[in-house]
Amino acid sequence: MVEDYDDPELPVVREAAEAADWNLVQEMVLGRAEKNDGRALMIWAVAETPGVERWIPKVIEAEPDAALPRLIGGFRQISWGWEARTGAWAKHVSREQFQTFHERLRTGEEWLFEAAERAPDWVAPWHGLLTTGRGLQVGQAVAHRRFQAAIRRDPHHFGVHISHMQQVCEKWGGSHEAMHEFAKTAALKAPAGTWLGGLVADAHIEQWLRLEGGADDAYIVRPEVTASLNEAADHSYRHPDFDPEGPGVNVLNSFAMAFSLNEEPEAAREAFAATEGRVTESPWHYLNGSDPVDSYKRMRSAAGR
Repeated sequence: MVEDYDDPELPVVREAAEAADWNLVQEMVLGRAEKNDGRALMIWAVAETPGVERWIPKVIEAEPDAALPRLIGGFRQISWGWEARTGAWAKHVSREQFQTFHERLRTGEEWLFEAAERAPDWVAPWHGLLTTGRGLQVGQAVAHRRFQAAIRRDPHHFGVHISHMQQVCEKWGGSHEAMHEFAKTAALKAPAGTWLGGLVADAHIEQWLRLEGGADDAYIVRPEVTASLNEAADHSYRHPDFDPEGPGVNVLNSFAMAFSLNEEPEAAREAFAATEGRVTESPWHYLNGSDPVDSYKRMRSAAGR
């Protein structure tokens, strides 16, 4: 399975975060451009490292005018908060878990707003605020304003769009219709070869997941779903400008699964071939809780590769 997108710097920055080496962490994060999600990958690598919550508050206190410590601290609170909540359905999350989840997200919001004030040109604080806002249930109107703030700074930021599509989907207070409209508009308005085409595949997978048995399989094979997937694929990974590296491999895996469910073996084979055998956890982990690599191989075999 693909780990760290074959990016040799991500394990290094995780080691620096584990060692509380702030000088190296900030050097590596600031060394990445925000465009094409390069900095976002670095920030999440640090944020998902256990123990960062123990030392980053000291850096924030020591550097009152700096944006980056607050940004890192805010993202760590997001990751740490979801660790407390877990990925379970809300009905299976205890009151104590929700309380801890919300406390950590509120701390994250505070630091992210402070980061946004100190670095008004950065998209990253607004990327984080989309996620804290979803967890704190700020509502669609507030979430939309945060999304607009983010795309004013980076119109085609992949992580920002992935996060906001979660906000507008049914399980977070939106609807299937709003989700599909957002995915299609974002994908087709972006330059050809965009990663944002993957939003369309993810949206169809999301609706398939939300439907009951029988209705799910009937939905995913509809001709209009096939047409939608092909339209997005043509504008995305089938275009010569598509970059298959970084998040691009997620896009390819999403199309491979979507076309497999859609019972379009030729299109599925094409997407599987483009992955070059690189497997991402999402979306394969949705398949009955099975191992992503096993799910990938099973569907690839069924498609005839």
